[in-house]
Amino acid sequence: MPDITTDFNARTVEYKQLLSDFKSLLKKNNLKFTIQREVILETLYNSDEHLTPESLHHLIQEKYPDLKTGIATVYRTLALLEDSSMVTSLSFGAQGKKYELGAKNHHDHMICTECGNITEFVDEQIEERQHKIADELGFKMSDHSMQIYGVCKKCQTKQ
Repeated sequence: MPDITTDFNARTVEYKQLLSDFKSLLKKNNLKFTIQREVILETLYNSDEHLTPESLHHLIQEKYPDLKTGIATVYRTLALLEDSSMVTSLSFGAQGKKYELGAKNHHDHMICTECGNITEFVDEQIEERQHKIADELGFKMSDHSMQIYGVCKKCQTKQ
């Protein structure tokens, strides 16, 4: 039985460093550092979920009811973070994208096509095999992402 890990939340970057990188990114793009943008980054950092822009906006409104953060600010900030590879997204067609901070250790995803649930996992045998295949084909891999689509156990029992 392969060693498959689904319980991990290890971050590869401390928040302080991430915030510093974010401030540099904003400066490079001639954008101001605002409390709204910081709250977006902080909420992503502290979340273990894959968030849509709308769910991220809702979390921020719940946690900071007095902070005026528009949905457009959330979308623009996510686009900037994604363009700089600080966040990654999974596309759900008409349902849009779900985002996660790229500061987590590498992992892959199983995505339920019924309920949209995303399960993160790491399997060292899969990782080794991917690197071996790239080496055999003379391919220099810089990154990779694996997404497995299907129906989760919970949705299977509903059917």
